Amino acid sequence: MPAFDLGSPVGGSRHLTGHLALPAGDGPWPGVVVIHEAFGLDDVVKRQADRLAAAGYLALAPDLFTDGSTVRCVIGAFRSIASGRGKAFADIEAARVALAGHPDCTGKVGVIGFCMGGAFALLTAQRGFDASSVNYGVLPKDLDAVLQGACPIVASYGMKDTSLRGAAAKLERGLTRAGVEHDVKEYPSAGHSFLNDAPNGPSLLRPLLRVANVGPEPTAAADAWQRIETFFGEHLH
Repeated sequence: MPAFDLGSPVGGSRHLTGHLALPAGDGPWPGVVVIHEAFGLDDVVKRQADRLAAAGYLALAPDLFTDGSTVRCVIGAFRSIASGRGKAFADIEAARVALAGHPDCTGKVGVIGFCMGGAFALLTAQRGFDASSVNYGVLPKDLDAVLQGACPIVASYGMKDTSLRGAAAKLERGLTRAGVEHDVKEYPSAGHSFLNDAPNGPSLLRPLLRVANVGPEPTAAADAWQRIETFFGEHLH
């Protein structure tokens, strides 16, 4: 399938593209912006978008690394996460606007992100989305400020993910303080990137990632996907 052209968002990528997955049958459908991991818009992320399309969502995964080398783009993306502004936010907003205005979209748009994308899904939950799915995303230092006025959030973390120890409980406390409707769950059997359906990233790194409990965990993933689809069903329809 050819890349979906998102043009040149103001403050964003020079020529933003993405992967658009359409449900079968006749629309309109709710939309979901799918934000990829630090490894970029790979086949794993495209299949996640395709899965959402099969569940009845117009799913658009923008390529936040459209403009250049992965290393430079990753650095820029994490700077955006730290500052709460930058090119990645302009690209995500362009994807949201493209879906909301798409003739096959109902106008309701959610966001889902994984790893790096999970952080963006949390940071953009107060920026026009109707529901957000945060998956093993790092929490911002100003969590309470980020959660003010946020849309409903469903979040999933892995207990074996040592890089995010305590994040699920901290996020749940913050969402409760903010009065945001939420569903947060931490899976004892899972580590980082457990929603992926296959190992990804550079092949030379994969043995190290396995040792670090990074990668698929099908049982936890099945439960998390069910929760995500139920939550989106409640808030995007």
